[in-house]
Amino acid sequence: MQFMCLIYSAEGSGPQPGTEEFGAYIQAYMAYTQKMKEAGKLVAGDALQPIATATTVSLETGKMETVDGPFAETKEQLGGYYLLECDDMDDALKCAAEIPTAKHGRVEVRPVMVFD
Repeated sequence: MQFMCLIYSAEGSGPQPGTEEFGAYIQAYMAYTQKMKEAGKLVAGDALQPIATATTVSLETGKMETVDGPFAETKEQLGGYYLLECDDMDDALKCAAEIPTAKHGRVEVRPVMVFD
């Protein structure tokens, strides 16, 4: 089964670029990614650019409308994701708990509907 792990945190929370802690944080992500690759669980994963780069699209009025920024106004923002191949939800939750941002943010885990 595939599971999407959506990584959320408040902007500015966690280790910041230019600090000693940030280097260790990035290394933890690299190690996690490598561990998931070696376990045959990693399908895909990427970080996202900051929310200031987001544009939201809607066709509610019948024509395309765009709004600068993310869809939801929240303290926590979607910062990246991992798509994992896991045995079941328990396995996916265990893997998600190892994502470094889980220590200062949240990781939402959802089963993926795979259409053939």
